[in-house]
Amino acid sequence: MIKKTLTAAALATLMTPVLAQANSDVDTRWYVAPYGSFVLTDENRNSNDGWGGGLAVGKMLDEHFNVELKGFYQDYGRTSSTLGMNSGGTNMAGGTADLQYYFFRDKFSPYAVIGAGAASTSMPNGDKIGFIGEAGLGATYEICEGFFLRSDVRYRYNNNFSNNNSNVFANNSTSSDFNEMIVNVGFVIPLGEKAEKPQPKIELPVVHPTPVPDCSTRDDDNDGINNCLDQCPGTITGAKVDAHGCPISLEIKGVQFKYDSAELTQNAKVILDGVAKSLIAYPQKNDLEVQGHTSSEGSDAYNLRLSQKRSQSVANYLKLKGVSNKLTAHGYGESQPIADNSTETGKERNRRVELIWIQ
Repeated sequence: MIKKTLTAAALATLMTPVLAQANSDVDTRWYVAPYGSFVLTDENRNSNDGWGGGLAVGKMLDEHFNVELKGFYQDYGRTSSTLGMNSGGTNMAGGTADLQYYFFRDKFSPYAVIGAGAASTSMPNGDKIGFIGEAGLGATYEICEGFFLRSDVRYRYNNNFSNNNSNVFANNSTSSDFNEMIVNVGFVIPLGEKAEKPQPKIELPVVHPTPVPDCSTRDDDNDGINNCLDQCPGTITGAKVDAHGCPISLEIKGVQFKYDSAELTQNAKVILDGVAKSLIAYPQKNDLEVQGHTSSEGSDAYNLRLSQKRSQSVANYLKLKGVSNKLTAHGYGESQPIADNSTETGKERNRRVELIWIQ
């Protein structure tokens, strides 16, 4: 009765730990597990408690399950017969196939186990082959990398076939069923190298390099010189440029003056505002000559004076708007026509203002 009470108490003690989920690697290596055993025998065996040991070979299947094949030998000690029969020792040898369920795997890993197998019980008056079934709780503790301490407590049921009350064993037992508690303590030693944990595959986005535009096919300032050769990017729109894309001259079209005067019209001021912004935004440090031209109407002397006044009026306005280049006004009168003065269209073209970049 006392032995059965101790068995129940030991099982209850192992069931009390609080189970906590833990992350771990699944180690699928085979392992060996040598162990020693203490057997709290059934009172019906009329035998002392026994000691023994064994060896298990097992494998982890996944995060929770292990399988093992286990062999053992246990010596129940020597007793004297009370019936005048032979006295001697009782021992048991056998094996089981075990299935272990780990609640979680960590440095400390508790598990439940069930097993079934067969055993041979040897006594002075003969041997008996019987079935054994086991169930219990245990835990492993990782002492260091690849070496574990393991212990479990199991209930064992042993049925020795063909035993009956008319065939009394030398240890005076007349029972064929035995219920015992086994305490196993041992080590788990994995075999071989542990497989490295597979690293998560990180899919990196495919980065396609942005194609660099071919400068030879671009002309951002529309001056007729591609970007590869253009040494003066941002040339003011409408300017004539040299082979390097730098401005030479610009005819400021639409700049008009009041009749027979150097006073700029309002529309002329709007046009010159745009010219001033372009010169400030993309400054070419060259000096600028502001040239004034007229048609052939009037005398040469009169046209020369008028063109000088008008070119000076344009230069003064551009300075007022913030143009930093040195501006020189020069009137050329009617001496440099670009169209036929015999037509109104030609005369209008000849009445013009030009900017000349002085190299």
